[in-house]
Amino acid sequence: MYLIDSTFKRVARKDWTVVSVMVLALAASFAGGLTAEAASSQETANSKRSAPSVASQPTSKSGSKRAITQAHQSKKLKKIARVGTATAAAALAARPSFGQLAGLHQVQDPLDLKSSVAYVMDQDTQEVLLSKNEQAVLPIASLTKLMTGLLISESKLPLDDMLTITQEDVDTEKGSSSRLKVGTTLPRGELMHLALMSSENRAASALGRTYPGGMAMFVQLMNAKARQLGMSDTVFIEPTGLSSKNQSSAKDLAMLVHVASQDPMLRDLSTSHGHQVLVGRQVLQYNNTNRLVKNPSWDIGLQKTGYISEAGQCLVMQAQVAGRKLIMVFLDSAGKLSRVADAERVRRWLETTSFKHQVNIQRPAVDFISGKHEAIKL
Repeated sequence: MYLIDSTFKRVARKDWTVVSVMVLALAASFAGGLTAEAASSQETANSKRSAPSVASQPTSKSGSKRAITQAHQSKKLKKIARVGTATAAAALAARPSFGQLAGLHQVQDPLDLKSSVAYVMDQDTQEVLLSKNEQAVLPIASLTKLMTGLLISESKLPLDDMLTITQEDVDTEKGSSSRLKVGTTLPRGELMHLALMSSENRAASALGRTYPGGMAMFVQLMNAKARQLGMSDTVFIEPTGLSSKNQSSAKDLAMLVHVASQDPMLRDLSTSHGHQVLVGRQVLQYNNTNRLVKNPSWDIGLQKTGYISEAGQCLVMQAQVAGRKLIMVFLDSAGKLSRVADAERVRRWLETTSFKHQVNIQRPAVDFISGKHEAIKL
């Protein structure tokens, strides 16, 4: 199979950590220096204003002008500092995915897909219609939540049990935000809905944390379920997908979609267009992260999106296309809308082809440490 070398991944993560720290340090230093300069100017102005006045009215007028000028300079300095910080954040956000680091995007395909990994299979016949780097094992981001939802659904735990978001559910991996504040209490069913439809991370975390036996037991069951389904390339370490250590291959994810698409609750919640929840006195509107569910030209039975920088944009779906039930997997897509555009490209291709020709594209395995190319291991 095609695997990103673990040593390479460690090196890549280490290098990017160093780069990230350097960029943030430079931005902080730059902003700090500018703030210090502004503070120094303001301190000088205050000092001058508090000193005994030698001249009378003319000096006071001159001091007023200087104060206005210094205030203007201070505002400009703060603006520059904000730009510096934003630039640093943008540099961090632009870091390459594991697939890009592995060179998977260099693989060309007839459909010009922007996803470095793609897999399309007829759900009924198991016929693979399209595959591109199908055995590459990559981070899967919030596609993880399909397994989280599957376990909760199969557990038959009461959906009306009230669960409370705690500090343990706050994202310390990526620092992502959430509208579910610590202390928010919602029924298990509502948290399931938000996790599958809107990819709510704190909701998914709470579902795993409150499972009988706790988070450790839940993660253990996630991996046990993966083995039961034959997902030999898959590893889970938490239920949200925020960790890049949650990894899988396109073939494995197709198995998960196949099983999850047979669960009525998962089908219903994952394809819901939108949902409102009452939090305290506030009504929060959540929408589906996959715009295709609202597109009348698509008949989607189950779907899940995902994104972290290490995984790129990801999408899995079970949908009716050209009269066939298909499972589609797109991993490591470059560009915010590219995973949806890839799904559209595949659909147009399937609607105009006779299915006589399968597309199977693989990249030769690469030893990233020595730079040597090797034949892909099947």
